[in-house]
Amino acid sequence: MKLIFCGTPEFAVPTLEAVMAAGHEVALVVTQPDRAAGRGMEMQVPPVKVAAAKHGVPVVQPEKIKNNVEFRARLEEIAPDAILVVAYGRIIPQWMLELPRFGNINLHGSLLPKYRGAAPIQWAVANGEVLTGVTTMHLDAGLDTGDMLLAQVVPIGQEETAVDVYGCLAPVGAELMVRTLQELECGTVCRQVQDHSLATLAPILKREDGRIDFSRTARQIHDRWRGFQPWPGAHTTLRGKKLIVQKMHVAGDVANVVKGEAGVLTVQEDAMTVACGDGTVLGLDEVQMEGKRRMSAAEFLRGYQVKSGERLGL
Repeated sequence: MKLIFCGTPEFAVPTLEAVMAAGHEVALVVTQPDRAAGRGMEMQVPPVKVAAAKHGVPVVQPEKIKNNVEFRARLEEIAPDAILVVAYGRIIPQWMLELPRFGNINLHGSLLPKYRGAAPIQWAVANGEVLTGVTTMHLDAGLDTGDMLLAQVVPIGQEETAVDVYGCLAPVGAELMVRTLQELECGTVCRQVQDHSLATLAPILKREDGRIDFSRTARQIHDRWRGFQPWPGAHTTLRGKKLIVQKMHVAGDVANVVKGEAGVLTVQEDAMTVACGDGTVLGLDEVQMEGKRRMSAAEFLRGYQVKSGERLGL
């Protein structure tokens, strides 16, 4: 097929490379503009742009696409068989949806209709799911509401973070997209309408999502920490200052933790634990005071003279 590929982050790169390796012609790559990021506000080049340049594929980075006359004319001139959309980060306008004969094919990082939205992988991990996967679908005007084509289930390990799951799903999704294109060409793929009553949303992450609510169980807090890597992570407050929890583990149930004491610290030698909901306990392995470097629990306890009974989150 002659394809246009829309994608931006590292997650999309394996799919771009896989469809080219399968013999498809990627006539154009569309990605987000380079943007300043990080403490030094250095310009960050989208990984998809880097991959496209390596293969000599033309790249465009429009700021806007809906009413971009020049961009529309270029895509219409290419007359692609399909437009592939993998974590592009923009809403696809109606004229793009109608342009190719095979439509716009999206690789979505969940088992639809679960986790529609901007952060499906993060929310699946944060909610403690043990299974996730990837789905190829026909894009329509809704938010991840189009007909499903193919799907592949992938397990989530109990200690895996969203970063780990991203790494697992990207190559699986690449293979699924190649298979989807093959079945589209052969006419063997079956479009399946989503059951919208089963849909759950995976909204874009906010800094506030990383605030630890100690009324949740230790497992729930740990799951959210896993899901919100690398951002917004997990944070609380100690002595009125922000405390980032860089590493944690579920410490199990403790009988003497009574209701109403969620957020209270216990210090035992070099270990620091905190009471959570339903009598569960969370071990804090690495922490970081705002503006300071990250430390092991033992180093932090020595440096800040933390005592049992102090409360987090006040």
